[in-house]
Order: sequence, then C-alpha cells, then structure tokens
Amino acid sequence: MVKVNLFSQIISKLDRGSFKSLVEERQTDKHQKGYNSWTHLVSMLFCQFAKSQSVRDISNGLRSATGNLNHLGIQKAPSKSTISYQNKHRDWQLFRDYYYKLLSQLGQQMNIKQSKFRIKSKIFLLDSSTISLCLSLFDWAKYKTAKGAVKMHTLLDYDGNLPAYVNITDGKTADNKGAYDVPLLANSVIVADRYYNDFSLLNVWDSNSVYFVVRHKENLKFKSVKDLELPDNRHQHILKDEIIEFTGPKAKQNYSKRLRRVAIWNEENQQVIELITNQMSWTANTISELYRSRWQIEIFFREIKQLLHIKSFIGTSENAVMIQIWSALITILVLKYLKALSQFGWRLSNLVSFIRLNLFVKIDLQKWLDKPFDEPLKNMNLPTQGVLFENM
Repeated sequence: MVKVNLFSQIISKLDRGSFKSLVEERQTDKHQKGYNSWTHLVSMLFCQFAKSQSVRDISNGLRSATGNLNHLGIQKAPSKSTISYQNKHRDWQLFRDYYYKLLSQLGQQMNIKQSKFRIKSKIFLLDSSTISLCLSLFDWAKYKTAKGAVKMHTLLDYDGNLPAYVNITDGKTADNKGAYDVPLLANSVIVADRYYNDFSLLNVWDSNSVYFVVRHKENLKFKSVKDLELPDNRHQHILKDEIIEFTGPKAKQNYSKRLRRVAIWNEENQQVIELITNQMSWTANTISELYRSRWQIEIFFREIKQLLHIKSFIGTSENAVMIQIWSALITILVLKYLKALSQFGWRLSNLVSFIRLNLFVKIDLQKWLDKPFDEPLKNMNLPTQGVLFENM
C-alpha cells in the first residue's frame, strides 16, 4: 500500500540536488530560518497544482496535509505572512534558473520528437502573451494610462511545446523589442507573426545563421527579382513563390540581402498570408507548414492561462509576480513530463483536473497515470467487516 500522497510523489520527481546548488549560488537561504527556498518552491507549486487563490489557501492547504509534509521535504506548513514576505523578498531568478535546469533534465528523459518536417533544423515558435494587471495595485507594471500588464515573450520549442526561453517585460515593450534578447541557435529556424517583421532583428538572426519564417506586413515595399516554379497539381494553396529585394530605403539599409516571398491561401480564414524567409532551398509547402505550426504557441498560452494560476496573483510586488509566473512554468513542465511518462492518452486539461482532485490521495503515481480508471480497491487485502446484526 502506498504511504505517500500524489503531490509528494510528484514533488519527488524534482531534482533537489540541482536546486540546492542554485540556492548556494544565489545565497537565497542566507539569514533564513525555517522557511527555506525548497519550502518556498513547494508552496508555490502547491499554489499552481491546487490553483490556490490566496496565501491563506496555500497555508491552509499544506496544513491540511499534516503528517505528510516530511515527504515533501519541508518541516511544517508556512504561515500566510511568511509566504507573502518571501514572495516579496526572495530572488525570483532562483525559480527562473531552476526552470531551465529542469528543462534540460526532464526534457532529455521525455525524449519528445514530433517534427513532421523533413528538415534537420531545430524549430522554434516565437510570440508574446500579455497578462493584464490592475495598475492601482501593480503600479510598476506600466502598460496603458489606466491599465497595467506584463508581457511574456516566449520562444517555444516545437518538439515538446515547452518554452526554451522566456523574457518577461512590462506591457509596453513591443514584441520585436522583446525578441532581441532571445538566445540564437545556429541553423535553427524561428517562426513568427507579423509583429516581428523588424528588418534589424531579421538581420541579427540572419547574421547568426538562423533561418526565419515571418509573416510580412501589407505595406512592405519590394521588387520581384525572380519567380520560382510552383508545384504542379498539388499544394494548390501556394499562390506565389519568388525572390525579392526591398525597395524602401530604411528596409534596404537594415536588411540588404535578397529574401524569398511565399504567398499562401488560408482556407479557414479566407485570406492570403504572405511570408518572407531567408531559406531558399526548402519547398514552398514546407515554408507554409512551418508557419501553420505557429498555432502551437497559441495553444501553449491558452493552456497556461486556463489551467494554471497566472491570471490573478497572490502578491502585488514585481518579485511576487515573477515568482508566480516562473512557478507556473515549472508546473507546466512537470505536467508535460508526467503526461510523457503515462501510457494513458491524457489530455493536459484532464490530467490537471484529476491531479487537482486527488492531490492528497495515497495512490501509486505511475499506476494511476497509466490506468486512472482502474478499480482502486482491486487486489487489495481489505479487513473483513464484522456482522453488526445476526439473524434472530
């Protein structure tokens, strides 16, 4: 019989050794008594898994698991004032660094390769998502006159649909400006929407041997240098494939090379989508399918906002908001890792709901992941109940 609850078994999947190394590196436990960095991490992950709406919910929720906290690696449930204080003062970068550390560790174990493209390039999807905040409470999150917001500039790995890089800025930062800090991998391809149609940015990517597929704006000024042959009797959605040069003086100054322009018909939205790329050898249909795959990042943003706790915040300081966002990213990573371990065909939304309902149930995690609907009492040696009334 399993002696630890589901949440404890999930937490045991995290590498405490690498977390301890990061704590020592950043000195986040210096002068701390009782509520150390690990306890803080567990508290914030509980906030995400249980979708706690306040620090009181986190404190009371962990307190309700009295007797099992040692399996989580913590001594006692923290008070709500302690959680609030540490959310405000403990360095949020510890949570960011641990996300990337876990991504490298769990990502290798997941070994997810879903690419349908016959290309060797690593595929990344680039976009941003705005998280609205109340400006009167979050006065540091500048966006509009009466509104506050933070923006998640996200580079999503197509294999696994997990962020390879996230840059969180205030809501005012334009998409293209937030993309200049994105780490670049030579011979990879970045797929992005029209908001990244920044010629200086495209030049930076091209100079670093990065391919790009970007939707261009309608007012793009260019001249056609050469028409490329369209496929016969297939891929009829390809309307145009050509080599172009920019004619606008500013565009020519920032990007002087020739580019490839592919126009495709989008049947679903009944519109023409025009793409530019610096990749000259792939087929026009491959370029089209790469841009179509960009929808995966929209799905990721929808999942993290609907399933986890980042649309409202339990703290108002910038540090507290950053900790909550990064703990959400750690949670989505762990959830996708559990989904990859399972033999059952989980939808991520169902997996989150079922874990939330069974968080403190004592049941074997792997068996539950593989066969969630099996009779829980099957093959268990239950004590025989005595007869209360005998036949008279």
